[in-house]
Amino acid sequence: MISFFANTFGYFLNFLYNNLGNFGLAMIVFSIIVKLVLLPITIKQQKTMKKTAKVQQKLKEIQDKYKNNPEKLNQETIELYKRENMSPFSGCLGAIVQIILLFSVFYLVRSPLTYMKKVDSGLIEQYKIEIEEESSTNNAYPEISIIKQKGNEDEKVYINMNFLGLDLSGVPIQDASDVKVFIIPALYVITTFFSMKLNSSMNKKKEKENLITDGKEPAKEEALPNPMEQANKNMMYIMPIMSISIALVAPLGLALYWLVNNILMIVERLVLNKVIKEEEKA
Repeated sequence: MISFFANTFGYFLNFLYNNLGNFGLAMIVFSIIVKLVLLPITIKQQKTMKKTAKVQQKLKEIQDKYKNNPEKLNQETIELYKRENMSPFSGCLGAIVQIILLFSVFYLVRSPLTYMKKVDSGLIEQYKIEIEEESSTNNAYPEISIIKQKGNEDEKVYINMNFLGLDLSGVPIQDASDVKVFIIPALYVITTFFSMKLNSSMNKKKEKENLITDGKEPAKEEALPNPMEQANKNMMYIMPIMSISIALVAPLGLALYWLVNNILMIVERLVLNKVIKEEEKA
């Protein structure tokens, strides 16, 4: 399934590359367009998150009231979601889409000749064998090596990976001697933690606003943890850590995509939060 999406995205990325002439620029425009296409889902997620924050206060009351009665707690929780016309799995679609995108773009960046340029597999295999004979080291990204070593000789396997003086075919863990190879992953790490901090701050603000709206003081005693809320919090930390780990062992093109995606996500979150808040006031 991932190969199907990588192949589909490859047609679009190749179209952008042919018009822009640079892999980095094509990846940036690709990221922006994907964000715009997914905007309706993101808006729905933002609204769901706001509604979830309000329901969360009522859920905490139920958890506190029935903390010694698990059966009644589950029953009341289900009833609450029914009354509010919500599903405890709200927002899962967005997470699934992000996972598909993550692995599809990884496949695409790892094998751009196959998924983007649609180079004949026989030619790729021929060059792969030649490079393996020339070098005894095991190569995790044979198509990237083909672009580096055979691109200047054969136009069919050439991709312009030079972006602002950075080689997007570089792999941090393999090319550690070149300090420049860590610039994009470092910027990605910074924007990731800024995004996490922003999300955490905005979620706390929502909870405080909901308490004030309901005319209640924050509970001194912690309520029983909501499994879905806890899962979402875990995902908020697990996904960036997993992404950072992959960014260090993958070609820089992937880290560039995630970096641009992070910047767009931060801007998107701030703008949508303001727009939705204005809609609620109206």
